Amino acid sequence: MLHRIADDAPLLLVHGYDLGARIWSRVRDGARGAPMRLLGHRAAFVRGAEGVNLFYDGSRIARHGAMPRFVQETLFGHGSVHSLDGSDHRHRKATFVDVAYEDEQVRRLQPELEREWRRELDEWIAGGDRTAYDAAVGAFGRAGMQWAGLPGSDEARTRWATRLAQIVDGFGSPFSPAFGEALFNRLWSDRRAARLIHDVRAGSLTPPEGTALHEWAWHRGPDGRLLPERLAGVELQNSIRPLVAVARFVAFAAKRLLENPDWRLRIHAESARSGELVGGQLAVAFAQEIRRTAPFVPMLPGRALTDIDFDGQHVPAGGRVVMDILGTDLDDASWDDAAEFRPERFIHRPDYEAIPAFIPHGGAGVATGHRCPGEKLAIAGLSAAIAALSDPRVQIAPEGLDVDRRRLPTMPASGGCVHAAAAREAEPTTDHQHDEQRTLS
Repeated sequence: MLHRIADDAPLLLVHGYDLGARIWSRVRDGARGAPMRLLGHRAAFVRGAEGVNLFYDGSRIARHGAMPRFVQETLFGHGSVHSLDGSDHRHRKATFVDVAYEDEQVRRLQPELEREWRRELDEWIAGGDRTAYDAAVGAFGRAGMQWAGLPGSDEARTRWATRLAQIVDGFGSPFSPAFGEALFNRLWSDRRAARLIHDVRAGSLTPPEGTALHEWAWHRGPDGRLLPERLAGVELQNSIRPLVAVARFVAFAAKRLLENPDWRLRIHAESARSGELVGGQLAVAFAQEIRRTAPFVPMLPGRALTDIDFDGQHVPAGGRVVMDILGTDLDDASWDDAAEFRPERFIHRPDYEAIPAFIPHGGAGVATGHRCPGEKLAIAGLSAAIAALSDPRVQIAPEGLDVDRRRLPTMPASGGCVHAAAAREAEPTTDHQHDEQRTLS
């Protein structure tokens, strides 16, 4: 059968997030593995808890050399932790855990998120018209860079965050102008970050200990040597960019809040009681369901270290195993009413890392596997944004919330337009709206 399957790599650019469903149509309902052809070679597409257990087993699957180079170099940066395996991966990952995963680091970020989302909320109420996405890029960028120990004005931080967000936006379209812009912004950001590392090592900049800038400036590899300035700067960006990328989830959150007004009321009531935008249980549950259902990373490739036999699929050593990220987060065998948007499934579930089929930021252990150590920061930032968007003093416009599933990565087309509630209500009706009103009367 495999020889009749067209290569799936270019089909990802054609079908986008719907490619996974096309691949699963090749096998029986409920299958955990399906045949693929990837760049001319045999591969297996896997999903569910069983697929997660295989894909994140470091004795059988490696990440080094599996990611397409245009993704690795543009999104993650040359030589980053995402391209490492084994002891080298664990050694560098330990610094990411110290920098981003420990609860103290999350607590340090929370007041920054509170301040920045209060600022965005106040600007909307005063008549500002930044979209939910643009507001999130700015809020997350300023909060994240302050948390990471980076110098600069709010305006400079917002501009850099905009560049980091564009890298995320453009990396998945290798034949588009957006990809060229992403390459330029990657080069610019690498130079800027490397300069910060240089300044710290030269003594002209002294970030607080424990911040990402301090830790990456002084991080030493297994050989005891400091990382090259450029590579240390790459990992500094990898400590910040994932939070900025969460802005895409904020656009999806705006869409879902409009579709679920009861949840919007409940989340606002919760934040009103606490007096804070950060940390509300209902907002966190809503954020988790956004992460589960919103299309973001569709799939990830790995390289088979040994011959793999999985659910009827055989992959020889050196072949590829591809994890269906979105298909696992929406797997009928793993979730009750998987296709339904139900934030209540995450209430009283602080142990989200223990849910095998919940992998929007990667799977397995944070310290030993490839789960993103910034996941807690992402949840804190997204839930704060959801609480701000739930404030009744602002309205989310219904226009422009359609999602192009062929584009990677995608989000609602408008980014989620947000207005002051009073301003929205006071907008003059158009002649077309007058005609509709006369017809209805």
